[in-house]
Amino acid sequence: MFRFFIDSDQIEEGVLSVTGGDVNHIRNVLRMKIGDDIEAVDENGNVATCRIREITADEIYADVLFTEVNEAELSNRITLYMGLPKFDKMELIVQKAVELGVYRIVPVRMKRCVLKLDEKKAEAKVKRWQSIAEAAAKQAKRGIIPEIAPVATYIQALSEARNAEHILFPYECAEDIAKTREFISGIGPGESVAVFIGPEGGFDPAEVEAAKESGAHIITLGRRILRTETAAISAMSVLMFYLEK
Repeated sequence: MFRFFIDSDQIEEGVLSVTGGDVNHIRNVLRMKIGDDIEAVDENGNVATCRIREITADEIYADVLFTEVNEAELSNRITLYMGLPKFDKMELIVQKAVELGVYRIVPVRMKRCVLKLDEKKAEAKVKRWQSIAEAAAKQAKRGIIPEIAPVATYIQALSEARNAEHILFPYECAEDIAKTREFISGIGPGESVAVFIGPEGGFDPAEVEAAKESGAHIITLGRRILRTETAAISAMSVLMFYLEK
């Protein structure tokens, strides 16, 4: 069943009203008909199963059959601070991180980033990444659309991450996978997590020291050197495995 994200005020007296771009998607892309069922998820994570009863050029109406609470979300809010990768790697990272349960993604300018974005290009990229996050959230049956934040500097990212209860910093020179397990298994239900992933060139030593001073746990993801996109997906996979209840 296809899933759409709505505002709670779009449902009144048991009837869902769909407007905007979702109308075109339902009518012309999915070619859905009267009598077809859809899922509508509001900002509170409530999932309404609805049956289409009317399709117009600008609006679609559907009767709410029943409502339940979405159970796809992790209790932990994971923010991924991602060193800007080159080419289209960020699109893959966004898609897979959303599927794996990330709450928020912050693209970060780091010293060894190859990709350079001016303000205009950065805004366009973030808009594109947000669109990918929405599509991935629908596919994964998420209860929310994870936010793609504006591109941040490394100092801004570290300052924000200090608000998290756990800061994880996978680093290619780190050792002792047992410590990685210890740190991750020590994350309690509902506790917030910040994860830093470096760009293609890895972290600059000064960035590692700054992370340590901010209270980050320097961890390893194994003895192999991972590409930046692999490291992001691996870190999210490990967290999902430990934190899923």
